[in-house]
Amino acid sequence: MGEKVVAGRFDLSDRQRYRDKLRRCLTGLERLLAEKRFDRPKNLMGLEIELNLAGSDGMPKMLNAQVLERIASRDFQTELAMFNLEVNIPPHRLGGRVFDRLGEELRTSLAYADRKAGEVDAGIVMIGILPTLDRDDLVSSNLSDVDRYTLLNDQIVAARGEEFTLDIDGVEHLTCTSKSIAPEAACTSVQLHLQVTPGRFADVWNAAQAVAAAQIAVGANSPFLFGRELWRESRPPLFQQSTDTRPPELQAQGVRPRTWFGERWITSAYDLFEENLRYYPALLPICDDEDPLEVLDRGGTPSLAELVLHNGTIYRWNRPVYGIADGVPHLRVENRVLPAGPTVTDVVANAAFFYGVVRALAEEPRPVWTRLPFEAAAANFDAACKDGIDARFTWPRRGRYGGTTQVDAVSLVRDELLPLAEAGLDAWGVEPADRDLYLGVIEERCRRRVNGASWQAATFHKALDAGHTREAALAATTRRYRELMHQGDPVHTWPVGLPEPVPLG
Repeated sequence: MGEKVVAGRFDLSDRQRYRDKLRRCLTGLERLLAEKRFDRPKNLMGLEIELNLAGSDGMPKMLNAQVLERIASRDFQTELAMFNLEVNIPPHRLGGRVFDRLGEELRTSLAYADRKAGEVDAGIVMIGILPTLDRDDLVSSNLSDVDRYTLLNDQIVAARGEEFTLDIDGVEHLTCTSKSIAPEAACTSVQLHLQVTPGRFADVWNAAQAVAAAQIAVGANSPFLFGRELWRESRPPLFQQSTDTRPPELQAQGVRPRTWFGERWITSAYDLFEENLRYYPALLPICDDEDPLEVLDRGGTPSLAELVLHNGTIYRWNRPVYGIADGVPHLRVENRVLPAGPTVTDVVANAAFFYGVVRALAEEPRPVWTRLPFEAAAANFDAACKDGIDARFTWPRRGRYGGTTQVDAVSLVRDELLPLAEAGLDAWGVEPADRDLYLGVIEERCRRRVNGASWQAATFHKALDAGHTREAALAATTRRYRELMHQGDPVHTWPVGLPEPVPLG
């Protein structure tokens, strides 16, 4: 969300005024699009990674304020809970050895943050969901001490009007309730940004939606929550349920959740912002003094503050972003699909795959979204979350006969999407050495059928088989994960299991 907001109460007039301002913002966006006021193509990408703090025992540490004070860098900031941090990497132009440079910056930043965290007996763990998190860790008293998180929690809880129910049926079944949105903080992800022109936005967003399932299949890294083995990528169901403002009756009526894959292919960025106003009541009705239409009439660039804030409270897996740089407006696709980790090399490989395949799919003469029902793309996404690298997808059949067929995720990625990603990276001007190194990581994951989630599950089960309790096995798996993460070799090379005996718990 990123906005500086002040905790307080809202009355009826605030909501009406905010709704009116949202409509004026949407009209302003429509005018900006019609007047072609947006930035020219710049091939810019950006990256954010949410991180966990854990002790040497593998357990979460509620110390982000102390760690951030020691890091003292604007590249790092708070996230929802006290065991979370976020690192932001400045935008890069796609091309050349961009991925090697990105990897070097990330390694430097994370190593520095880990050293500073060590001063308070904590360390950085880059993982989708920390396996050692307990229900007692995810309570409102452990939310970061920042007004916007308190306010967001209060408004979502008030909108729901009752406790949140978590119900995830995977390898095992988890059911529990929460009085706050704190369980959302378990979800730590990578957000990939791509600045695009308005004319390219719909094609890029549609392409990103189509390949979201493949991203999850090769990148899943969140198999555990509260001691249970659930989906291979448990973040999406957890995120949806822990921010769900709909009581069961509204769910039964088909009211859309605020964490959402979507329901249709689009023709313009405007479609998504317009849906936001049509479907979602305001959570944070905070009004700016700016009149966006008056600013436009004077030839200026409106901030569209209410539109931006509202958009930040709707958690699409591919989200539209309106921003301003040097007085010029631009649009970005924010890809929010991927979990954090396991290593910097894996994160950069996931990024290279995304930027390559999205470019190639967006430029195909017969785009995949004209041949794949949107419902199938959404079902693919769920299948990837549940089954990870072993998922099966519905995908357009090759050749002149058309229609769709069933295909293994690894076969789809290896045979069709990786060659497209290669072509896409070539089109961006990425050097072959970068392209081959990082796409090679994705290819090896497919060949060995290994990702972060499969490694975590296999190592956990080995520990159980060796006689450790569930809690001891999860803690030992987390410690081993952290050790291998900092060594930096990609996850497909990690040996399964624990290197030394652990005391029986």
